[in-house]
Amino acid sequence: MLETSARLLRLLSLLQARREWTGAELAGRLDVSTRTIRNDIDKLRSLGYPVNASPGVSGGYQLGAGADLPPLLLDDDEAVAVAVGLRTAATGTVAGIEETSVRALAKLEQVLPSRLRRRVNAMHTQTVSIPYDTPAPTVDSDVLATLSLACRDHERTRFGYRSHNGTETSRAAEPYRLVRWGRRWYLVAWDLDRQDWRTFRVDRIATCTPVGARFSPRELPDEDIAAYVARQVSVAPRRFHATFLLHTPLEAMQERLNAAVGTLEHVDEHTCRLRTANDSLEQLALTIGLAGVDFEVVEPPELVAHIQALADRYRRAVPAST
Repeated sequence: MLETSARLLRLLSLLQARREWTGAELAGRLDVSTRTIRNDIDKLRSLGYPVNASPGVSGGYQLGAGADLPPLLLDDDEAVAVAVGLRTAATGTVAGIEETSVRALAKLEQVLPSRLRRRVNAMHTQTVSIPYDTPAPTVDSDVLATLSLACRDHERTRFGYRSHNGTETSRAAEPYRLVRWGRRWYLVAWDLDRQDWRTFRVDRIATCTPVGARFSPRELPDEDIAAYVARQVSVAPRRFHATFLLHTPLEAMQERLNAAVGTLEHVDEHTCRLRTANDSLEQLALTIGLAGVDFEVVEPPELVAHIQALADRYRRAVPAST
């Protein structure tokens, strides 16, 4: 049988690991009586842990939220995961949390056992990040937190939004989901003024304020909300809009092509059509080249000329056959 102090730590760990336990379940895990469990729960409460109890046959114990953050118990894998996550957050794209992530990481590493500190440091020192060609857009941490709570609580919000061409507008919306894709965050929301679903880039959102009005959740525009965002982003306003005929069946191309690239349409059993957009002709040419199938460029004329120039350059790069 565990000594009292060790048993309290084990009991606290169990309460943190699952939403609710019955007294009998906890007693069985700790090999004590349910009366001892009641006494230990009282001791945890005296130490500042808000343990809630629901009466009845189906009742149980639940660790609640208090006015202050009590100490957390983490197993080895959880501690390593938190430390790695904090290191990542310290160099991430959410503005305002870098400094707090570093402070939290310092506190955690101070108390990590040496075996775990070695694991964390090994992952840090042996991992090399390749910098992006363009700087990542930063997201305001307060905006992200406000939107997260609004999504959870089904609360309408109003925010300022800057479109791709720099136009500033005020939006009233019902926020539903936040989606992180690569280095960017997106908000899927029902736009109250336009009465339609919209996908907003969170780094373009400012002065986000809940208006205090709750809403009844609507059916989402797609069961796979990540795929929905990918499709919306692929058709967002860009400098160049391109159409390709791909000489391969639609089903085969759907397996090869990321939904974020663009939209695919059936033409016949041997051909499909790809519609996509980008601000760069070079990126459009790279995308279609990596598709790995024969294709025809339908539009725009600038892309036809660009790919023709690329074809001539590649042709000159190959030694003439003798």
